[in-house]
Amino acid sequence: MANLRTVLAGLELVNPILSASGTFGHGVEMRHMVPPGSLGAWVSKTVTLSPRGGNPMPRIHETEAGFLNSIGLENRGLDAYLADTLPEAAATHAVLITNIGGHTEEEFAVAAARLDERDEVAAIEVNLSCPNVDGGKLPYSTDPATAERVMAGVRAATSKPILAKLSPNVTRIDEIAVACAAGGADGLTVMNTVLGMGVDWRRARPRLATVVGGYSGIAVKPIALRCCWQVRQAVEIPIVGCGGIASAEDVLEFLAVGCTAVQVGTSNFSDPARLARLGDEVSALLDAEGLAGVDAVRDRLHHQLAAVHKA
Repeated sequence: MANLRTVLAGLELVNPILSASGTFGHGVEMRHMVPPGSLGAWVSKTVTLSPRGGNPMPRIHETEAGFLNSIGLENRGLDAYLADTLPEAAATHAVLITNIGGHTEEEFAVAAARLDERDEVAAIEVNLSCPNVDGGKLPYSTDPATAERVMAGVRAATSKPILAKLSPNVTRIDEIAVACAAGGADGLTVMNTVLGMGVDWRRARPRLATVVGGYSGIAVKPIALRCCWQVRQAVEIPIVGCGGIASAEDVLEFLAVGCTAVQVGTSNFSDPARLARLGDEVSALLDAEGLAGVDAVRDRLHHQLAAVHKA
């Protein structure tokens, strides 16, 4: 069987497949359909210092090839997460990556400092890029200097590996990636949702109460691949690809453009048990191609193009 073992920012994972934040609960909700040992890590729903009620309804709209959503980071807050959710998740022995959000640079750092005290948390993913809060302004993911300051504050607050989750809704995602790396990020999650909207023309109403929301699903995969490719040319730190992944072929495409691992999100809604099968499907595909493991695929496009240019 092909070797799927993966090292991501110092974390040893059984395979390169992770759940995507916001699409899998905190992981514990899905453990009966997706055994913890079947994927590399669980990535939590975004946790903020204070509880958030989220955005008004409607906040989800299904499209032809995915979802529009405007959840607004609804969660019970960090205290409830630490007291209730984290112990339950840790009891499964899954590798746990906690995704954090904040309204200010200080809130990110405070949340990271409190998570630093918990051995159950393997790494922290910093949600710089949710488009469904603060009116979609994306203050921490569109300005390199601001993104670097947030990551530097988080870096100073924790010794755990930290991943910065980037937005595709920028002109130069590679510049944001470089800034996050300079701020101390150990890795980058590329990407969050694409800004989009839907309209009911008969009633002259938007499909989401916030009018604009985040678009995800299989239709965004080409955008995500492009973003990962551009980021890979700009930084040396690991990249976790995210966006439109639904099959073993998709997983290996992201590895080929330079990703160390991937996150699977929207496709979980159509098939909640997909993550439980995906590792075996990737292994079978590698076996069929005569490849020893995922290391044989990573950066393959870069190496191939370099060889062509050299010739």
